[in-house]
Amino acid sequence: MSIDTASAHNTRIIDGKAIAARLRERVRQHVEQLHRDNQLVPGLAVVLVGEDAASQVYVRNKAKQTAAAGMSSFEYRLAATSTEAQLLAIVEQLNADPAVHGILVQLPLPKQIREAAVINAIDPTKDVDGFHIFNVGLLATGGDAMVPCTPLGCLMLLKDRLGDLRGKRALVLGRSNIVGKPMAQLLIQQSCTVTIAHSRTRDLVAECQRAEIVIAAVGRARMVPGEWLAPGATVIDVGINRIDVGNGKTRLVGDVDFESAVQHVAGITPVPGGVGPMTIACLLHNTVIAACRQHSIEPPQ
Repeated sequence: MSIDTASAHNTRIIDGKAIAARLRERVRQHVEQLHRDNQLVPGLAVVLVGEDAASQVYVRNKAKQTAAAGMSSFEYRLAATSTEAQLLAIVEQLNADPAVHGILVQLPLPKQIREAAVINAIDPTKDVDGFHIFNVGLLATGGDAMVPCTPLGCLMLLKDRLGDLRGKRALVLGRSNIVGKPMAQLLIQQSCTVTIAHSRTRDLVAECQRAEIVIAAVGRARMVPGEWLAPGATVIDVGINRIDVGNGKTRLVGDVDFESAVQHVAGITPVPGGVGPMTIACLLHNTVIAACRQHSIEPPQ
């Protein structure tokens, strides 16, 4: 690769780590101001059920970054054999705790616990994941919802790269409640023309090729090759897929084939280092907003 080619390659990469670091610094400054002006310290409680290795790493990172932002971090760990009633009792305790402004129950949960029952037991004003049915409804109707962290992070990445999104043709690949559907709602609020594609979509290639913005969130490694994407498109790759690279080693890749896509798109997030850092930064951002709203303080923009 020539120096010029490498330089063009690098300008196309949307650096989620750098953008997340800037957001975390803004959060830290807001927390400092809340403490100084209102004697308020935002608090985030994370509940982990079971021994899932990926979830444990994620929870550790959340706790570390919560503390670095000057917020209070509360952690609750339950055995994988815990009952739904035991988990709901913890949620009820946290709902009533004035020091806790945000509650996150780490998903997935063991089979004996209904995720919807737990999510909807969380006080909607403390639902910093944005999964409660109340917040889902607010987002769909343009209200002041707590917005799910990953779609919010994707939107911030898009606006950092593109600025005004009005009128742009956006394709959301995936229709999950956690990413696909809320992502589409956020893009509609930005006055994009939005298409949601999924496993039943006819001529997916044509849908990709006409999109100026592509959000890939299907959970299939390298499903989207570069030739599916329009020259000059901006691609946000939400996928996190672990693939075998031989000799007992694995590595993370996205839903988009990065190496072929980066050759001709205008911007693309890498995996790792793209959407992932934004998700945790947005969790901290949401916790500050929740604390402000609970104390009738104007939240930061």
